[in-house]
Amino acid sequence: MTGPVVVGVDGGPAGPDAVVLGCWLATALGTSLIVAVVHPAPAALGSGRVDAEWVADRHRAATQVLDGTRALLTGVACAIDYRTIGSSSAAHGLSDLAEQVSAAYIAVGSGRDAPRERLFAGSTAERLMAGSVCPIAVAPSGLKGPLGALDRIGVAYVDTPDGRAAMTAAAELARHSGAHLRLTTVVAPAGALPPFLLGDDTERAFLDTARETYEQSLTRAVADVPDVAAEWEIRSGDPVDTLADLDDVDVLFCGSRGYGPARRVVLGGVSTRLSRRARRPLIVVPRSG
Repeated sequence: MTGPVVVGVDGGPAGPDAVVLGCWLATALGTSLIVAVVHPAPAALGSGRVDAEWVADRHRAATQVLDGTRALLTGVACAIDYRTIGSSSAAHGLSDLAEQVSAAYIAVGSGRDAPRERLFAGSTAERLMAGSVCPIAVAPSGLKGPLGALDRIGVAYVDTPDGRAAMTAAAELARHSGAHLRLTTVVAPAGALPPFLLGDDTERAFLDTARETYEQSLTRAVADVPDVAAEWEIRSGDPVDTLADLDDVDVLFCGSRGYGPARRVVLGGVSTRLSRRARRPLIVVPRSG
């Protein structure tokens, strides 16, 4: 993760949340920050004159957004680059920029209708998470700083390529920031098993076996993380509800469901729902292969 952190802002109320998250990531990694506003590129909206005027107006608006964002970053130690980008959509513009600069992360805010202190991924975030080559960090609405105060980076861990990719990315951030790493696996509570598993004894045996398997995989995962203080836990409950309510980590990493050789984020069921509900900043990581 040597590339810059790209932060997307649009002048909306979620912009400061994205800036807080992106700035923390860049500072923790010791890298630079790129603050970007995407505005519409020239398109066939009518006569050439009208199209040019409209695009020029949108470019001026984007420049004003950047000017307003500069005030939020006064005194920040990392190097900051400000850019306006013409593109067909905010997601395309940010994604293209991230590929060009080999970005470590793209940080964005939540949707405009997000409740305070709850993450609700807006259309830009959702589109980014559906096709990004780098991790997408989404800040919950009303993000409270300073990030890093809890000194703990969380991972929603399962022993799959997606879960291991999330752990690897989280461990890299923990090394740079000096934070502890905590892997969390959520198991179904008693009574939540498929209907073909009947009887208390059968259910208890199944849950005991599952827990033992999870304990073994978590123990191996922690042992495979060098130079990081790591721990693990198993919680019982609905995976999304349990993970979304975590409030004792600075950020929560989550794997994605990737297909094919391209390193693209394709959201699975848990990560999709988490992106709308997590209390803490959520970072969705593409599979590494």
